[in-house]
Amino acid sequence: MPQSNKNNETTQPIPQAYYLLAEDFMPTISTGSRLIGIDPGTTTLGLALSDTTRLIASGLETIRRTKFKADSARLLTLIDEHEVAGLVIGLPLNLDGSEGPRAQASKALARNLSKLTALPILLWDERLSTVAAERTLLEADASRARRGQVIDKLAATIILQSALDRLRKL
Repeated sequence: MPQSNKNNETTQPIPQAYYLLAEDFMPTISTGSRLIGIDPGTTTLGLALSDTTRLIASGLETIRRTKFKADSARLLTLIDEHEVAGLVIGLPLNLDGSEGPRAQASKALARNLSKLTALPILLWDERLSTVAAERTLLEADASRARRGQVIDKLAATIILQSALDRLRKL
């Protein structure tokens, strides 16, 4: 489905190759624009947002997953509100680098989002990001209830910050 950008130019969703490699991702991002990081879980989508210099990632929100249409509508609203130029979706590879069911679900999310937006999508290896988020919250002495409220958003922040750090070196 075609979309309009800020200049009312019609853009088309990314055909076939629904995600880009890191080397190809950054040249497609305009200067001064933000990225959204997504930690796709089975029940939630943790979201993080970069600053306009793409140096710092901060937690944005957690979307309770219902139907893809509702989840994507909220995500697209946030993309418009924050003038986002690209998406970084966590790809939970197994420790040996192979893809399991969760990695396939992340790829399906990327593929489905690419049908709704022309934004470039980067799949980012997120092995152990949730473990790192849990450890950080435990060290901060966060209660179990508080950890449950923020862990997905924090995992998305870790994913996005990791990608930002690497992309800056390309």
